[in-house]
Amino acid sequence: MAFAPNGDLLVSETGSGDVVKVDPNGSAGQSAVTVANGLPRPHGLAFHGNDLYIATWDGVSVLRNYPSGSVATLYSGLIENADHNNRALAVSPDGSMIYESYGSNSNVATPPPQSPTENSIISMSSSGAGVQTYASGVRNGSGLAFDQSGKLWMVVNQRDNVSADTNTNDNNPADEFDLVQRGANYGYPDCYPNASGVRVPNPEFPSSNCSGLPNVTVPILAHCAPLGVVFYNASQFPAKYQGAAFVALHGSWNSSVPHGDKVVMIPFSGGSPNGPPQDFIAGWLSGGSYLGRPVGVAVGPDGSLYISDDQNGYIYRVTYSP
Repeated sequence: MAFAPNGDLLVSETGSGDVVKVDPNGSAGQSAVTVANGLPRPHGLAFHGNDLYIATWDGVSVLRNYPSGSVATLYSGLIENADHNNRALAVSPDGSMIYESYGSNSNVATPPPQSPTENSIISMSSSGAGVQTYASGVRNGSGLAFDQSGKLWMVVNQRDNVSADTNTNDNNPADEFDLVQRGANYGYPDCYPNASGVRVPNPEFPSSNCSGLPNVTVPILAHCAPLGVVFYNASQFPAKYQGAAFVALHGSWNSSVPHGDKVVMIPFSGGSPNGPPQDFIAGWLSGGSYLGRPVGVAVGPDGSLYISDDQNGYIYRVTYSP
């Protein structure tokens, strides 16, 4: 999800190939209006000015001069892999660069020769030129966002089945909230982060040297499946939320007891995280059953937080009044 400068809320409908707009102040029964269609798995959305950038299965498209413009392809060089193919996207604050996730093609996968940029965050200019690997060793950077100081952050869905014993998997590997550093290698597929966020050899690569790799900035409980991430740079919510990151956790499967399925807040102070994730909204997981599945998060012009739910097809609005 992303908000346009005119206040429209844009939502990607990945399965149908559409991007739609909804009125954030409208009724729950309103009909969405299609603004782009026929795209290959549109997912991550980001505005710079009136230009809407759209992450697709094979690259990036743009709708210039929203809402009156038309969609054009900027880049289409990514191989349409079968797994982890919902691309996250972020645009630099000055609008000069685009960053896109390119997830792995299986649980533990080395990039094939024909697709060397898999397992990475790629970058390109706002015109789609100069595509290159920005950070490597990223299994599935399922959410990307810039903070107020211009630093890029990602959430990462880590691997499953570290052990044949599901109970052993409950705390390993940690899912990730990471500062994205240019040229950094985050270890995948050779290494995975343990519950403390320290990278250790994957069972498939026991002789891997994982020393010197960046630790996870903020570990998240294994298999929570963090997807959307947004920084709260508004003023409606109380002071402790301002500058914090909100992360949507889609929920687990590879664990003995289901967990996740909530929205958490990662507090920030002085431009850095200063604590573990804190529950912001829970309750979608009840008695081991999922009542909803959070995916996207966006901050509206009035400072409300919007959350998408791909199980029910809902968008929730969270407001605060003292």
